[in-house]
Amino acid sequence: MKTALRPVPLLLLATGIGAGLIACGSSSDSDVPSVSGQVVGSYYENAVVCLEGSTKLTCDSNSGTVRTGADGSFKVTGTNSGALLVTVGTDAIRHDALGDAGTKVTQKLVFRAPNGHTGIIDAISTELTAIMDANGGDFAKASAQLAARIGVSESNLLADVNKVSGDDQAKLKTENDNFTAVIAAAGTQSANADVANAISAGAALGNIKNIVVIYAENRGFDNLYGLFPGANGVPGVNPTSTSAYVPQKDIDNSTLPVLPPTWGGMTAAGQSLVITQAQTANLPNKPFQIDDANSAISMPQSVISRDLVHRFYNNQMQINGGANDKFAAYSDAGGLTMGYYDGSKMKMWDIAKQYALADNLFIGAFGGSFLTHQYLICACAPQYPNADTSVAAGSIAKIDVDSKGNFVRLTPSATAPSSVLNGAPAYANDGALTPADSTGMFYAVNTMQPPYQPSSNAPAASDSSHLFADTTKSTTLPPQTQKNIGDMLTSKNVDWAWYSGAWASTTANATSASRGAFANPPNFQFHHQPFNYFANMDPVKNPAYRAAHLKDYDTQFVADAAAGTLPPVAFYKPQGNLNQHAGYASVADGDAHIANVIAQLKKSPQWKNMLVIVTYDENGGFYDHAAPPKGDRWGPGTRVPAIIVSPYVKKGSVDHTQYDSASILRAITHRFNLPVLDGLTVRDKALAANGAKPMGDFSAALALTPQE
Repeated sequence: MKTALRPVPLLLLATGIGAGLIACGSSSDSDVPSVSGQVVGSYYENAVVCLEGSTKLTCDSNSGTVRTGADGSFKVTGTNSGALLVTVGTDAIRHDALGDAGTKVTQKLVFRAPNGHTGIIDAISTELTAIMDANGGDFAKASAQLAARIGVSESNLLADVNKVSGDDQAKLKTENDNFTAVIAAAGTQSANADVANAISAGAALGNIKNIVVIYAENRGFDNLYGLFPGANGVPGVNPTSTSAYVPQKDIDNSTLPVLPPTWGGMTAAGQSLVITQAQTANLPNKPFQIDDANSAISMPQSVISRDLVHRFYNNQMQINGGANDKFAAYSDAGGLTMGYYDGSKMKMWDIAKQYALADNLFIGAFGGSFLTHQYLICACAPQYPNADTSVAAGSIAKIDVDSKGNFVRLTPSATAPSSVLNGAPAYANDGALTPADSTGMFYAVNTMQPPYQPSSNAPAASDSSHLFADTTKSTTLPPQTQKNIGDMLTSKNVDWAWYSGAWASTTANATSASRGAFANPPNFQFHHQPFNYFANMDPVKNPAYRAAHLKDYDTQFVADAAAGTLPPVAFYKPQGNLNQHAGYASVADGDAHIANVIAQLKKSPQWKNMLVIVTYDENGGFYDHAAPPKGDRWGPGTRVPAIIVSPYVKKGSVDHTQYDSASILRAITHRFNLPVLDGLTVRDKALAANGAKPMGDFSAALALTPQE
């Protein structure tokens, strides 16, 4: 006779459940109800099985506890109607095949069985139970949802994966392996709530088949979403801001009486609206609304503002240890750095209201687009070995350091003004490369050009192929060999692509025999194509690999989305005039374009299991008040917006989870069970050492069941 098991929330404690199992008794009474089953995936011997009591995560005091046999089988007795809990401890043995010698389990696992379906217990049964927890205990609905997502027959969902035949077996094994990894990772959490959240989050990410990343340009969070209801927005303006405004300080640390003028004027050249430097003088020392119709310097979102400095060392100087009080002092655009927009006029604002806005995401690396794109794909900074003896020697930045060798500031030039009120700051050499570190390595942190076309550096005269950039140019970066997320995906046979606006036309122009004057720039940015810097994208050695992963937006992304053939991981980089970059793109044009991309994706056959993350590569020199957590030498830097869009998003929410740009890598890594990039490990350790919270993987914004 089998007991009727009731569904309970998936709260699996890495520390508490062990104590609960020890407290459980056993029974040998033949008339006591029993439940039989088998713990599989591999076959787990000596795992502990019990019925859950009224107190979650502990065994029922009236039920027995048993150890599994060599084939994972068990029979547990008890009188309650609780769920079934299985703890696979480090004293258990894993058998990949029945009868083999087995290996010791090295990471604790906790499995659960859904109500009334305890014959086979594994990672998939645990995931199914998590979905039932979220849908009110509806087994039929949860089973249909999970089977459809994996692409297997419902009849095989809770079968022994080792005995399933046909295509279903491969799919079930992949899912079982992936979710076993989620459970194992959850077991490393120190707090019980963290364990439960990690497992539930893994189940939520498991619903996602396609991750699409849209990487826009150069907008801080306060700059676009500082007025968003419920968000940590502009201090003194948004009532839900979590801190007061810290006045901007001058170079000498004195409080500025007013903001400096916007040097050169606010508007980019060639527009009918012109806002001069004189008009911007004497603004109060506080954030101001750029598109305020009642202001003398009102500039609509359709007008392109001038650009602002946004570089590696400048960003650190502006953040000033977390005070964020030197944005005006170290901006070449003066007071413009303090400007923000009424984002409620944007289409993406409405999409954020419908889905989720993340208000606690920081750029993975300090500074500009070149480095933040590299960090997006590898959680690393590009290397330039022996730069001091190369053509790039003049690009090594001159910096001042403290007694411990820590960065303090860029070395000022001899003619630098003593106050930002008298002019923009000037430096001896704000170069593209860091000085050598303790190992002698130099790193590229500001814009350098890719070694392959398309590149801003034309081919050498001797390059008859026209496929490479001239290596005698000081700004040509050597091919990179560090591991990136593309390498990790490829190693697991997970398809991926980087789609870029104007990629096809720019490549054709860059590799033509005449080369000629580019018609694309500023609608194409060579340094926004991070994979084009890596050695395995060599156009002569690996043309097929290159073509498979570097693709054009207009000719390929749109068609792939419509046909439902986007790869599981897709990055999209809008072309320049559509990416919202100050200096050559308006807020309005990029907003309309990205909203249209979202609309196209929602029409895709893949939409029902898609996660779209819209975020910004960096803040573009614009002020933001939120202090970045202290991490490693590369970042995190200033806060930027992120809009999370999916049928599984907790709709209408503001997600306060701490993220950085590499949270995208974490989401991809966790979803597809990939090896962890070294840079992510370095960042996590640095955050912990500085007492900061770990970075999330966007699963906190997701529900276990579809929300639309």
